[in-house]
Amino acid sequence: MVTRNLVIVVAMGALVLAACAAPEGVEQQDLVTMTSTTTTTPAVGEPAVGILPEGPSALDNMTDSAFPEPLVDPRDIISGGPPPDGIPSIDTPVFIDVVDNLDALPANEPVVLLEINGDARAYPVRVMIWHEIVNDVVGGVPVAVTYCPLCNSAATYDRRVRAFQTTFGTSGRLFASALVMYDRATESLWTHYNGEAVVGLLAGERLTEYASPLLSWGEFRSSHPNGRLLDFTQTGFNRDYGRNPYVGYDDPEGTPFLFRGALDDRATALARVVGVDVDGSSAAFPLSSLRAEAAAATNTGVGASPIVILWKAGQASALDSGSIEDGVDVGSTGVFRPIADGQSLTFVAEGGAFVDLETGSTWTITGHATAGSLEGSQLERIPHLDTFWFAWSTYQPGTVLVEG
Repeated sequence: MVTRNLVIVVAMGALVLAACAAPEGVEQQDLVTMTSTTTTTPAVGEPAVGILPEGPSALDNMTDSAFPEPLVDPRDIISGGPPPDGIPSIDTPVFIDVVDNLDALPANEPVVLLEINGDARAYPVRVMIWHEIVNDVVGGVPVAVTYCPLCNSAATYDRRVRAFQTTFGTSGRLFASALVMYDRATESLWTHYNGEAVVGLLAGERLTEYASPLLSWGEFRSSHPNGRLLDFTQTGFNRDYGRNPYVGYDDPEGTPFLFRGALDDRATALARVVGVDVDGSSAAFPLSSLRAEAAAATNTGVGASPIVILWKAGQASALDSGSIEDGVDVGSTGVFRPIADGQSLTFVAEGGAFVDLETGSTWTITGHATAGSLEGSQLERIPHLDTFWFAWSTYQPGTVLVEG
């Protein structure tokens, strides 16, 4: 165990050095100047409108008396190594059409799926692991697509605050071993995990969330052939995309990096779970209880709300092997309301597909009916997090752990 942890620490040190490097042709000092002078001008989308409070930056002093009461103790927000924007967000993303680039990635590599108003996009985790935030406009909605390697979670938020459109960057800090973002309008600090401003002028504000599950590239290109893929050859940065700088971190017996606080011992800290929060009730489902050989359907509920969790093999862990495509198969999950055409449905897995018992229709991991009387129907997706237990239980301390 000592040897494994040493390997992880060394790998993370290498990540910090790599992440802090400037784009080709740009000196590091110039990069800091560039990021610090763009605090009120969004890099993408429509011009910002609205009124936000003016005052000090939480990046400079988290305990300034001008701030509202913080939602967490600022002493628990600690440095993760890099300075603000040392891990650079992508603010001018370039996309390519899926249909013309079916082999752009290995089929088992994970991507973040985001679909808004019919605009479906895939953000390769091979990119997100090095940049953590992509500021984008999807289906006409300005969004921040975020990924935290230390808690293995992807979350997407509308980046409008009080009708003001801003962009988000990495603060270089962690709370409970999870990414802390900052907005470039007020430089308040936000948790990636639930989109809440916890310290700074906007403390107490919360962003609107969009479902953005992790999915294998093979499943994305199959379910969204007219979608678009973030072009990792045109990020504006020089990174070793495809390499995992957190080798061995996906270990259920491991220890979270720079975690402070008490761990919930109902499960091991780095056990993979599917976290779901519906109408104020939250539950975590261990991945070990959801998976099978090829596919599995779990008909269950959270609070008073029925849900179905679909799981399908074929997605590699981004945090296991040195090469992402060589990571252990953790599969893809989808969480949905099991209702279509006004009818409640019960699902089972048949081979690599899913069938509802009521109509015999066939469904995909993305909740789309491809055959049967409900062909063409789409289940309502429920936002969920594919994440580690320590992170979910920290941000959802009253969560239910559903085992078996």
